Amino acid sequence: MIPKIRHLLPLLLAASLLAAPALAADPPISAWAGVSHPTPGAPQVIGTHGLGCIAGAVAMPPEGPGWEVVRLSRNRFWGHPALIGMLRDLSSAARRSGLPPLWIGDLGQPRGGRMPWGHTSHQIGLDADIWLDVTPRAAIPRAARESIEVPSLVRQDGQDIDPALYSPRHAALIRLAAEQPGVDRIFVNPAIKRALCRSHAGEPWLRRVRPWGGHDSHMHVRLRCPPGQHSCQDQAPVPPGDGCDSSLDWWFTPRPSHPAPRAAVAPPRLPAACAGIVAAP
Repeated sequence: MIPKIRHLLPLLLAASLLAAPALAADPPISAWAGVSHPTPGAPQVIGTHGLGCIAGAVAMPPEGPGWEVVRLSRNRFWGHPALIGMLRDLSSAARRSGLPPLWIGDLGQPRGGRMPWGHTSHQIGLDADIWLDVTPRAAIPRAARESIEVPSLVRQDGQDIDPALYSPRHAALIRLAAEQPGVDRIFVNPAIKRALCRSHAGEPWLRRVRPWGGHDSHMHVRLRCPPGQHSCQDQAPVPPGDGCDSSLDWWFTPRPSHPAPRAAVAPPRLPAACAGIVAAP
């Protein structure tokens, strides 16, 4: 009997899979980008910075004392109230320090979720891009802010900052952001981190400034999960120390031109509650 049972096992397994209900697919990326407004009610953050959504998001005003939101047509100026409050506070601090109005780039979509292009994070209303431009200037009309271009602060070889463009005022802006309450980490180009290590090694705020590819003309500011957001999941804590060590040196070491292929894995799934958030009226 045992050989017969073994022979039937593949058939029994196939039958059980056919009988089981199919798992619902994640909402398509186009669904998130196609929603023009947030859900009403209290803010609720669900998931991680790179895999989640938000209910009850609020908008960053297009301009205010010390800031201007750029590329408003993207409709990516939504976030948790804690993010909006931090950006307002940072703008005030920058203004008091004599810096020009901040150019604030992408936050998140009205209900978070995956974006069709530009970011894999910015999904739960706790991320914001801030352009690294400290040039004195007058206010710029909204239409003109659709096409601003900020030059890279990094040399073409990627090994260091461009001394003709980078200045202590850039370091001052990054420091102001890193010292805002609730900030978990700030991503900048490794060359910018290297420059900060030369001028500010050992300072506590530098720990929160992390090297990451790109980010040569803007910084990416990320908040921790706000209190009471029990469905929100933070990243692992930032390692101890100022980050001016071998972990930074790694970014400047040669890489294989043909890295070993990775095994195929199933894409991660959004939290189940996100399907209801994107589909809500």
